[in-house]
Amino acid sequence: MKRVYSLLQQRLYPDSTVFLGDLFDGGREWTTNGDTKSDKRWKKYGEAYWLKEYKRFGKIFFDPWIDAGVTCRGSSTARRKLLTNLPGNHDVGFATGIHQSVKNRFNAYFGDGNRVDILGNHTFISLDTVSLSAKEYAESDDEIWLPASDFLSGVQTLARKALNSELKLRKGVNPNPPFPHSVFDTHNLSQDSLREPDTRGLAQLPTILLTHVPLFRDSGKPCGPFREHWPPTLDSNGDPLVVDERNAIRVAAGYQYQNVLTRELSREITEKIGNVHYAFSGDDHDYCEVVHRGYPSAGSGIREITVKSISWAMGVRKPGFVLVSLWNPIDDKGNSIDTTSGRGNTIQTHLCLLPDQLGIFMCYGFVLIQTVFFLLLRAGHLALNPTKSSLAGSESPILPVVREHLSTEMEKAESSSSDDGSGKSSLSSERTTGLSARSLNSRVRGVSPTTGLGSYGLPAPLIDRAGYFGPARDIFLVETKAKSKFKRLKGLKLFYAEFTWSIIRVASVVLPWYFWLIWNG
Repeated sequence: MKRVYSLLQQRLYPDSTVFLGDLFDGGREWTTNGDTKSDKRWKKYGEAYWLKEYKRFGKIFFDPWIDAGVTCRGSSTARRKLLTNLPGNHDVGFATGIHQSVKNRFNAYFGDGNRVDILGNHTFISLDTVSLSAKEYAESDDEIWLPASDFLSGVQTLARKALNSELKLRKGVNPNPPFPHSVFDTHNLSQDSLREPDTRGLAQLPTILLTHVPLFRDSGKPCGPFREHWPPTLDSNGDPLVVDERNAIRVAAGYQYQNVLTRELSREITEKIGNVHYAFSGDDHDYCEVVHRGYPSAGSGIREITVKSISWAMGVRKPGFVLVSLWNPIDDKGNSIDTTSGRGNTIQTHLCLLPDQLGIFMCYGFVLIQTVFFLLLRAGHLALNPTKSSLAGSESPILPVVREHLSTEMEKAESSSSDDGSGKSSLSSERTTGLSARSLNSRVRGVSPTTGLGSYGLPAPLIDRAGYFGPARDIFLVETKAKSKFKRLKGLKLFYAEFTWSIIRVASVVLPWYFWLIWNG
């Protein structure tokens, strides 16, 4: 999500980015300081856990937005806007399931769920419908739904004030001038009031409703061809069915959720806001586009788009977002001056789909299975042909084998030796002990150098067996050690060794490259 969102901000560089709720998955269950809940499952998900998730949300969405830039494109001096104030049922709960402390925490970090913004010469009204829905339950707490209800009652006045401030900003006038310093008598204070801006004569801009929970529609009302889960069902003539339960948003409710608002609440919202041309909602995770013609607002009907989730982990193979283009040039009073397009054609939308992330992971898995299969074949081939494997060892020890050569030479020396008993016993002793035995006479030196060879201390028996054949016992010992140190791998041991080593070599190349790609987007 971070990579996709970062590219979205850098390449498209939208003037405004709007979230439609469900910023967290379990924010409604993560307790706040001083809040006691009976459900023991959520005891460990407290304030610290919520703050950690908030920091994570900021790294994914706030940081890339700031890095891309905060000023609008072109020569405009306005600043881009990022709206994350609309709560979802996973953020605070739904209706009577909302805890006031959880709602206060969300508002403190993301802003009030009820507000008016002027974007692209259109009035965007954010309405906290998850809290407003508690109004229809007798056992609900007024503190939950009353702020949203009061906001809805005065929303048209707030919309005119927002337009007045926007027009003053474009003229370079301070939209909130300081109040004059005046002194009042104490008996006049109770009748005095703050100065209200003059909004007389201002037009009403096309209005766009932002709500987390979609407006009410009849059961089976089709969502159109862009819905991923179930495409439209066609009749015998090839036309989409008028009632299509599979392609529609199911009208149902359950624990801490309600798929659509009630009919009565939807009618109240559209009546009090008035002039609603478009509505954008969330909650469903999949795309849905319908036209509501049963509400008394914007004569041609209200076109509502339920926006897809941007996360592939929300039950959609291809996540996405909706790109909205606004065009409504106005005069100093907010009246439209565009004559080329009709009054109702000031907005265009386009569904932008992201890659099939689950399909990409499945492709990774297929390549992994294929790689392991070929490495298994390679290991099996080398196990059956150990001479081709570097892990099988050599057929012979590293040190030369000299046993046969030594035995032959010693037999020749024995046959050519003297026939006296001392020589034979000396050779026999040498072969068995590995030491060259000397006679006692070998230690006696002659008196004169002319008395013979023995006078220089050379033992006669050794002269008869001239030549060095080495200590046989030592050579046999070295040969045995060499064989035990360089044992050859065979069979399954060689197969396992080759397979393990090949996995390590492939992973040492693939994983650094893969993580480098992830880190660098």
